[in-house]
Amino acid sequence: MRVVAALGGNALQRRGEPLDAKHAARNVHAATAVLAELAVEHELVVTHGNGPQMGLLALQSELYRDTRAYPLDVLGAESQGMIGYLLERELANALPSRQVVSLLTETVVDALDPAFRRPSTPVGPVYEEAEARKLARERGWTVAADREGWRRVVASPVPRSVVELPTIELLLAHGAVVVCAGGGGVPIVIDSQCMRHGVEAVVDKDATTALLARHLRADVLLLLTDVPAVELDFGTSHARPLHETTTRELLAHEFAAETMGPKVAAATSFVTVTGRRAAIGALADAVALVHGTAGTQVRFAEPEMLTPIGGASA
Repeated sequence: MRVVAALGGNALQRRGEPLDAKHAARNVHAATAVLAELAVEHELVVTHGNGPQMGLLALQSELYRDTRAYPLDVLGAESQGMIGYLLERELANALPSRQVVSLLTETVVDALDPAFRRPSTPVGPVYEEAEARKLARERGWTVAADREGWRRVVASPVPRSVVELPTIELLLAHGAVVVCAGGGGVPIVIDSQCMRHGVEAVVDKDATTALLARHLRADVLLLLTDVPAVELDFGTSHARPLHETTTRELLAHEFAAETMGPKVAAATSFVTVTGRRAAIGALADAVALVHGTAGTQVRFAEPEMLTPIGGASA
């Protein structure tokens, strides 16, 4: 089968751990041991998050106040290179007979996407309110209150296409394991002369992964995280896991935008468009997720027809 697997942030940083190279290498080694099992039997494309690493790069840039920080598209490319290298290295070690390629990936977004008018995705370090407002004036940022203070917020536009899709297909056709679309891909817009321009935004990794899986005609989409399954009423005494579910059932519930919401949205969009299967669950269960014996297995179901007011039509 052709499997597209999205690694959550736990692939590089576990809760409470420092964000340093030693811990990243150890966590990637553990992640790739599982992914290598998939690659032995299946065509494999791996995407990954980059949130903590983008935050680290933003913090490091704050040390050089006299030098204007690199824009987010460049930082996104930098984080793709860093994480992609670690994944490529460890996958190549685990799969000595296979080609493993980490591909810098650009994701096209619409310059008129409404998200640009309503930035809401936090990036970078936490500031005191006065400092955040000062930086907003100086740098043209939008800032907003966060749980721990104030942070810069940016747009998260809908991914429209992946520039390197033909290259990914070519690599798969030659048997390579492909690491791509890190952090949702570097966000770009294309002007009327077909010129590419980076934009100050971040693209949701799971949304880009679902788009990529659809265009690659993947047999299954894996959304790998640090919990074993999607739970209804998560965090309450009534929490219960969903093991076998449908797009209809998932769309009937709301999930937190900061945690499971993007994964559920990605799974339902992929399954609805393709009729194929998506699975959400723990990284350690990746092989079982592909086999359909672990996590939350999402299958297609037609939305129920709504009865018009006044009764069913003739």
